[in-house]
Amino acid sequence: MEKAGLEKGNQMSFRKRAVILLSGGLDSATCLAIARHDGFETHTLAFYYGQRHQYEVQRAQHISVAMDAESHRVVEIDLAQFGGSALTDDAIEVPKSETVASIGEAIPVTYVPARNTVFLSLALAFAETVDAKDIFIGVNALDYSGYPDCRPKFIRAFEQMANLATKAGVEDLQAMKIHTPLIDLTKAEIISRGMELGVDYGMTLSCYDPGSGGVPCQHCDACLLRARGFANNGMLDPAIPN
Repeated sequence: MEKAGLEKGNQMSFRKRAVILLSGGLDSATCLAIARHDGFETHTLAFYYGQRHQYEVQRAQHISVAMDAESHRVVEIDLAQFGGSALTDDAIEVPKSETVASIGEAIPVTYVPARNTVFLSLALAFAETVDAKDIFIGVNALDYSGYPDCRPKFIRAFEQMANLATKAGVEDLQAMKIHTPLIDLTKAEIISRGMELGVDYGMTLSCYDPGSGGVPCQHCDACLLRARGFANNGMLDPAIPN
């Protein structure tokens, strides 16, 4: 049943549609909440790309249902065949630290080569098929691990390419738009915004190397940045077991 269509007399009213890249983590769940708040009909897209675990993909499914997305898809691609990242190559260990201050400034080994470029390209294809002109991605240029494909310059370049390379971009009056509502926010600000919008962060998983059942390791870069964000909001991470 098409939820987006609401009959009013002889007319049909449709909400604008958006594709949301949903990893199952804190940032992407907040992005989904923002898109909903902004009035979009949301279509969520998750990826199993050969990463170390499938827990995040499972969380994405649950979050999508809980936040009433119109549709949810999981796309399987095999970036593990290239390796080159601690997230896709078991021979490379995920770095662990005790504090955020221990995280280096160099691009870390958890960077997956071209991942966001691949994800956004597939989101773009999906957007054309559901007649969406908007794509949301939870990249962040402040509290992040130094990934080059989380920078505003990359997003602007991809958006320009999207409007050159697609039928929708060439023929439609409305341009394709890549939304990055979190890009200039700290992790604490992201969490604060999500709490205002009712995000259940206990459902999310950000950890690069979780234990059995998806229990966060609490020492990878993602866990440390997340923990600091909750601490700055005066609370503990609700995803950490008591």
